[in-house]
Amino acid sequence: MTKDHKDLKRPVPNKATGGWEMRVAVLLEDRCKPNTPAFDYLMKYAGSCGRECIQFEGNKCKILESACPVCLNRAKRCPGDAVKIINLPEELDTDLTHSYGENSFRLFRLPAPREQQVVGVLGPNGMGKSTAINLLSGSVRPNLGDWRGNDKEWADVIQSFPRGELRDYLELVSESGVKIAVKPQYVDKLPRLWDGEVRGLLERVDDRGQLEDYAAKTSISHILERKLSGLSGGELQRVAICATILKEADVYFFDEPSSYLDIHERMRVVNIIQDLVELGKRIIVIEHDLAILDVLCDLVHIVYGQRAAYGIFTPPRTTRTAINAYLDGYLSEENVRIRDKPISFLRGRVRGEEVGDTILQWGDMKKQMGSFSLQTGEGSVRSAEVVGVVGPNATGKTTMVRMIAGEVEPDEGWCTMDAKVSYKPQHVSTEFEGTVSQWLDSEIGVAWRSGEFNTQVIRPLQIDQMMELRARRLSGGELQAVSIAICLGREADLYLLDEPSAHLDVNARMEAAKAIRRTMLAKEKAAMVIDHDIYFIDIVSDSLLVFDGEGGVQGNANGPMGLRSGMNRFLEGVDVTFRRDHESHRPRINKPGSRKDREQKRDGEFFYVD
Repeated sequence: MTKDHKDLKRPVPNKATGGWEMRVAVLLEDRCKPNTPAFDYLMKYAGSCGRECIQFEGNKCKILESACPVCLNRAKRCPGDAVKIINLPEELDTDLTHSYGENSFRLFRLPAPREQQVVGVLGPNGMGKSTAINLLSGSVRPNLGDWRGNDKEWADVIQSFPRGELRDYLELVSESGVKIAVKPQYVDKLPRLWDGEVRGLLERVDDRGQLEDYAAKTSISHILERKLSGLSGGELQRVAICATILKEADVYFFDEPSSYLDIHERMRVVNIIQDLVELGKRIIVIEHDLAILDVLCDLVHIVYGQRAAYGIFTPPRTTRTAINAYLDGYLSEENVRIRDKPISFLRGRVRGEEVGDTILQWGDMKKQMGSFSLQTGEGSVRSAEVVGVVGPNATGKTTMVRMIAGEVEPDEGWCTMDAKVSYKPQHVSTEFEGTVSQWLDSEIGVAWRSGEFNTQVIRPLQIDQMMELRARRLSGGELQAVSIAICLGREADLYLLDEPSAHLDVNARMEAAKAIRRTMLAKEKAAMVIDHDIYFIDIVSDSLLVFDGEGGVQGNANGPMGLRSGMNRFLEGVDVTFRRDHESHRPRINKPGSRKDREQKRDGEFFYVD
């Protein structure tokens, strides 16, 4: 790190600890463009103190991290949360791995790819996971915080890391390069990148000459001749996974490989990734489904920090220890609290006593769509009830929800269609040109700006921090959060949400589940929620509508039924059992064929075990 750069981060005293802190000033450019309140505010105070702590070069603003206290306080009050002034322990200065600029995102430390191991990464979105992938691949060289454009020598970079797995790995990157393969996070964008058939895409990336074998392993053989634009989210995910493992690489990065997949398919992906380990590959998995992370990974790095401002990777922990620490919200080794309160799981509870009058009923509905047929029994949804909808992909869950929403007419049977419906589809997008706040105004009016809805939905989903962002430029997780809020904010009797957990990090998923429940209780309305995340379903649901059948051929809807009986029926169909962690009470997948797995199957208890 150059002396000039070092001077920009003047240590400041920490009165609480008696030690020193490193000050970081981050300016979010998307929130500080010309003609925005943040831009006008900072322009007003530029150069006002005589030291030019706040500077402008054309349309670009800069805030010196050595700025005077007056200017720092002014910057903190910038509208739209466009400026973040952060004090970090000074010892982190030596762990600064990469910085994009004086007022840009900073990454501290890196996860370490390990030979013949699956290394997991657990933490919120916006903490630098993508940056870490770029650094570990060698496509971007760590600058150790010297962002002025002077490339660091690899020898200096390597020497900055302590001896161990990561240092050895970076030496390999510097000497001969490392081949990587990355499974992207947002698989729903694949049709924009490839307009042809699945087979054509896979042939372009097939280094192994094993297209047919891996297509069978990922269960996509039957869609090889179809165009990507006609595929479901689950099918796109399996295509992306297949394309990734067909590449010959040293290190494989899987970014959210479970999104849109049912539990059976998620377990299949676990086996596929673990097979790569047997081939001597290094694997890093970024995953928000804690049950899958738990069963898949050997070690886990927690990443924490402040979204778009800084991220800190912890040293690796055993998987169970890492997940429990993350849920607790306190990292004892670092003496850092990363969340105000723990994420808790209930056990032995019975829900549903508070549900009220019937809002919707249906009976013996049938629908034929091409070669696929759907059949339901009789069922109903009541006020203040949240019905979780579970089952294998392509067995008619979305089709039934669309029939209830009035978008699709049943061929036979009946459904009381007098209920007003608010629907959040599986794939969310927007062409809205304005800001998030303007988008919310246009969709649900101004009621969201204050009161109960703001407290119970907007703030927990951190939408209050997105208000000045352009709606069309939101990330997948941000777009999902806003779409959930819009769905819940509309006046309706029944709220239908299709895969609301997709692209949300662990904390956001739990907050979304709680927001849905709170809204139904407050409004005395009902919700039906389709999702594949067992943790999410466990928290959000009062009862379950369980689908079975053969994907793409035939589906049956059973229920709604009690949460316990529904979960047992669902998991028996996919031959997976869960136990409860004795500390956190979170659900954990049993190893197939283990003593616990056999005992629970014998007793018919696939999920609810004390």
